[in-house]
Amino acid sequence: MKENIFDAIVVGGGHAGIEAAFALAKQNFNVALITLNKNKLASMPCNPSIGGPAKGIITREIDALGGVQAFFADLSMIQVKMLNESKGPAVRAIRAQIDKDKFSKIIGEYVENNIYITVIENMVDSLIIQDKKVKGVTLNSGINIFSKIVIITTGTYMDSKVMRGNEVTVSGPDGDSTSSKLSENLKENGFDLMRLKTGTPARVFANSIDFSEVEKEVLGLEDLTFSDYSNVKLKSQTHCFLTYTNEETHKIILDNLDKSSMYSGLINGVGPRYCPSIEDKIVRFQDKKRHQIFFEPETSKGDIFYINGLSTSMPIEIQNKFIRTIPGLKNANVSNWGYAIEYDAINSLQIKKSLESKIIENLFFAGQINGTSGYEEAAAQGLVAGINASLKILNKEPLNLLRSDSYIGVLIDDLTLKGTKEPYRMLTSRAEYRLLLRNDNADIRLAKYALDTNMITKIRYEEIIKKYLIISNKIHELKKTYLSSTDPMAVKLNIFNGQSFFKILSRPEINVDDFIKDFKYKDNLLTHIRLEGYIKKQNIAAKKMIRLEFLKIPQDIVYNDVKNLATEAKQKLTLIKPETLGQAYRISGINPADIEMLLFYINTIYTK
Repeated sequence: MKENIFDAIVVGGGHAGIEAAFALAKQNFNVALITLNKNKLASMPCNPSIGGPAKGIITREIDALGGVQAFFADLSMIQVKMLNESKGPAVRAIRAQIDKDKFSKIIGEYVENNIYITVIENMVDSLIIQDKKVKGVTLNSGINIFSKIVIITTGTYMDSKVMRGNEVTVSGPDGDSTSSKLSENLKENGFDLMRLKTGTPARVFANSIDFSEVEKEVLGLEDLTFSDYSNVKLKSQTHCFLTYTNEETHKIILDNLDKSSMYSGLINGVGPRYCPSIEDKIVRFQDKKRHQIFFEPETSKGDIFYINGLSTSMPIEIQNKFIRTIPGLKNANVSNWGYAIEYDAINSLQIKKSLESKIIENLFFAGQINGTSGYEEAAAQGLVAGINASLKILNKEPLNLLRSDSYIGVLIDDLTLKGTKEPYRMLTSRAEYRLLLRNDNADIRLAKYALDTNMITKIRYEEIIKKYLIISNKIHELKKTYLSSTDPMAVKLNIFNGQSFFKILSRPEINVDDFIKDFKYKDNLLTHIRLEGYIKKQNIAAKKMIRLEFLKIPQDIVYNDVKNLATEAKQKLTLIKPETLGQAYRISGINPADIEMLLFYINTIYTK
């Protein structure tokens, strides 16, 4: 039937699926967005927040590339702050508490009003594949839907099981349905699947919390946004609260450790190392007398709080005991108990940097199905998959973000070259060029990519170029403007020889307002001034590596034919099939000598 034919199908309406759908719709492609519940688009089954270290920068990058997460987060935020302000610019990032109900509702309204997106409430049972090319999907209802492209963004909903103690429920997060047949279909088509695990804590009604026993976080109003398009400014900041576990909490958990789903051996999946359950934290760090617990409001109403830091797979009766030992929660009335969830993900070494499958053509994967954790990482992948799906339809080369371009580039590079055996979380330490990948410069780093892929307008691109030209001109002006040693300011600052404003401002103790008035991009300017030398060094290092990124490896190469290539190198190169020498260089176990042999072979065999 004609109504069952689309340009693209997006399977899953989470953060990755929403980005993919909007990216395709922006190119005027008709998209079928298949989701289990149209009222829960981009839901937040875990913490009600966007951003954080590195993650906040990813959301800024999504905005710079023309994505939507940053924009919707701004429209829904109830608290916002800049993290690590006392540290260097490389680790500063925005974090916002989100009204999760408003977030999902706004996205639903935008999807409904988009003429290119058709929402289908159903479950995908299998893919329609002919000659190693995807042609569409078969729904649980038996209906076939056809398309040129399919993007799978099933998150934690693929063959998922919710666990508390010995209780196992076949379910997605928050009691939602789970996709049971798609996993088997992917296996039948040659995909390696692995079991991963994540978890969530209890939610507690606010009127049962004793806030006099906990520390209130009071923030001033800040003019902070993820998006350059939202023009949002909070009129007031909601409050989060800090408390701690104690020795009584730890004793109850340790005495009942065998009842935990994770420690009883019931869970087969691997959990996130950087977001462990409370029982895991207590076991791993037994020398610690307490662990931080944050109370975070889930909506602007503030009637239910997310108990951040208390993720658990303990049975309800044990949760009920230890939660009441925590200050503020003695009389806790719980709206939802914590649980662990186990689900299927694919081996990310089976996808290209474009996020297209290496096995089935025109089939893309994005989000937690690729082994990641976090709304931000999921949205970033969904955006890249949507952009590259559009380019594939148009027979154009895919978008290839480098590690020196963005955290999104680091994320995709790590997934497709190194793979992951646990839920991958983006950290600033994963980026070797993190001084280049700052919160303040996401727009200029990704503007040309966004323009070339038709994700931003020429007018927007020119605005960004103009902004950085103004900053560059100001730097030039400051280098040519000198402070006389007889000036009262020079005396105050103990400057005995005439110095340029640029040199003076490079000193961290100098107040920029003493030298620059009414400059719109003051913070960005100061970062350039004070880190100029370090930024130049990282740019030089990045440029050296970029040369290898454009040296392509022929896809018909037989690595066993390359003389003097180490056995480990042959095995890993054959498995991963890197597209460039730069990618090959970053594969674990590949050394510089292997790259030299490979380059010599390519030049000898393929340039005759």
